[in-house]
Amino acid sequence: MPRNDDDNIDGRVHGEQPGASEKDHMGWRLLHVLLIAFMLSISQTVLTVLTVVQFIIMLVNNGERNARLADFGTDLGIWMAKAARYQSAASDVKPWPWTDLD
Repeated sequence: MPRNDDDNIDGRVHGEQPGASEKDHMGWRLLHVLLIAFMLSISQTVLTVLTVVQFIIMLVNNGERNARLADFGTDLGIWMAKAARYQSAASDVKPWPWTDLD
């Protein structure tokens, strides 16, 4: 059965975020921001590959999507949103691998 997280995405991105109790020293924050920027560039490549593979699967299967790929895409998008929130200082919670993936 396909999973629909549309109602839960807002809570996963903006909800209670454990691990934000202390602020990092600015030097550590800069290091984390640079590492996350590198990870975001990799995630964009992964998202592009996922998009192409999902499109091919849908072509072959008369429009039927692969639920696992769709769920992975949702999780990847949520991770990217959390990473962007940390980089822009909208949140002090570092994304995975420093916190749980959800």
